[in-house]
Amino acid sequence: MKVVIHLTKEEEAKALPILLRHSPGMILPQHTYVLSEDALRVLRKSGIRFTELSREASAPSLEEVAGERV
Repeated sequence: MKVVIHLTKEEEAKALPILLRHSPGMILPQHTYVLSEDALRVLRKSGIRFTELSREASAPSLEEVAGERV
C-alpha cells in the first residue's frame, strides 16, 4: 500500500538519507512523498515525524463485484 505524507523541512533533511537507502518512493513538490508502508515503518523507528495525507484505496475483490453491471 502506498501512502502520501508531508514532512517539514527539518524532518525531510533527516529522512532523505533513510529514504534513499530504503524506499523506491516518489518525491512530489513541497516536501510531499509517496512511500510504502515499509518505508514509513523505518521513518517511525528513526523518530522522524510526518503528516499522513492520503492512503491508496484498495480495489474491490472479484467476489465483491461479481454479478454487478459495470
